Amino acid sequence: MTTKARLLAFSIDCSDPKALAAFYHEVTGMEITYSEDEYAAISDGTTSVYFGRVADRKPVTWPSPDKQFHFDFRVPDVEKAVAEYVALGATKPEFQPGVTDEGTRWIVLQDPQGHLFCVCPEQA
Repeated sequence: MTTKARLLAFSIDCSDPKALAAFYHEVTGMEITYSEDEYAAISDGTTSVYFGRVADRKPVTWPSPDKQFHFDFRVPDVEKAVAEYVALGATKPEFQPGVTDEGTRWIVLQDPQGHLFCVCPEQA
């Protein structure tokens, strides 16, 4: 039987770790546990998100096959959260596969450094 692993952290390459940690601290409420020019982190006490400086990192375009990962976040009010996250520096790409004639299943945003994340409604 394979040894089961528990997720400790997720690391994200970016050009400004301190700024990206501050952005995701606002989005998630996770505490900023480390913040320097080369490296920063947020954590809920169990799982952490690390941000490491990669000066030449280029954001992906959306949509494209270059996307390597994205976060999915659940919120009580998608439209309100999207407006707040855009006010914090996120952008809302034109292509929105989660918005259909039947309603909004999720909205794709890009954080201030171009990483994609989805804002999803709470499950009923």
